[in-house]
Amino acid sequence: MKILGSTAQLRRLGAFTLAVACTFPVHAAGAYPDHPIRMIVPAAPGGLLDVTTRLVARKMSEALGVSIIVDNRPGGETLVGTQVDKNAQPDGYTVLSQANNMTARPAFYKDPGYDLKKDFVPVGPMIRAPLVMLVPPAGPKTFGEWIAQARAQPDKVAFASGGIGTPQYVAAALLQHDAKLSLLHVPYSGNGAAMPDVMGGRVNMIFDGYGSSVGYIKSQKLHPLGVTSGNRLADLPGVPTIAEQGYPNYNYYLWLGLFAPTGTPSDAVRRLSDALHKALTSQDLAERFRTEGSEPMMMTPAEFGEFLDRDLSQMSHLVKEAGIQKR
Repeated sequence: MKILGSTAQLRRLGAFTLAVACTFPVHAAGAYPDHPIRMIVPAAPGGLLDVTTRLVARKMSEALGVSIIVDNRPGGETLVGTQVDKNAQPDGYTVLSQANNMTARPAFYKDPGYDLKKDFVPVGPMIRAPLVMLVPPAGPKTFGEWIAQARAQPDKVAFASGGIGTPQYVAAALLQHDAKLSLLHVPYSGNGAAMPDVMGGRVNMIFDGYGSSVGYIKSQKLHPLGVTSGNRLADLPGVPTIAEQGYPNYNYYLWLGLFAPTGTPSDAVRRLSDALHKALTSQDLAERFRTEGSEPMMMTPAEFGEFLDRDLSQMSHLVKEAGIQKR
């Protein structure tokens, strides 16, 4: 019995084998993405970062054709979740959703727990939004009354935040500096976790995004005293900006964006960026952001990287100007 056929048969067999191999290379390697993506949120559920991430993730999932699982990892002033992503396999299947504290933490801490430029690659920003200064219903009714109370009770009037370096903390720290106040900081695992204590009057104030606090404002569980932007919010026309109320140089916005661990394939970063762009340009999502006082931010990964470099520099300058010592 012959095991090998003729030369012609062998050639035909070789050609057939090559044709089969060329037909299925993508499926054999696994096209990205081919299974669910995990999106880390380093804060408790309910805050602006969590709410925005879930809205964006749903739209990105439609664009990518796979599920995106939002994984809340609060703790350590957002450092716990940030390090989960930093140490994740850089394969495009673990993405971090973060805010200004990604660039603020290096300005506030001698050892921030990561090197933004070395440990992460930028995917793109999601939104930019001003913050609203909120107090309990039984608290002061005007911004001026609140300032007077804080001046009369140094180190006793408390503000809540998701931790040092978070946008909410920076907004309060800048107000403290501009108004020459001495406030008590009460950190939480996220703004969502802090809200019950603020509503109950156990904490005197919190800065939060309008999108995540609008329900509390409309139900009168929280009372707005001012907004951090240069212009009033369209949905809160009766609430003056902090700049209007005696502090003309006060102007602050938070931003939210997506990151991946360094080493993530460029094709995966590009696919994530494209899906993010589609999510932000979807009419219903863009309209929802605008009605909630925020606006979509659309940048390529390279443009977002340049933005982060500028923000790192500006945050270091702000911390120095405010006289805040690194921890």
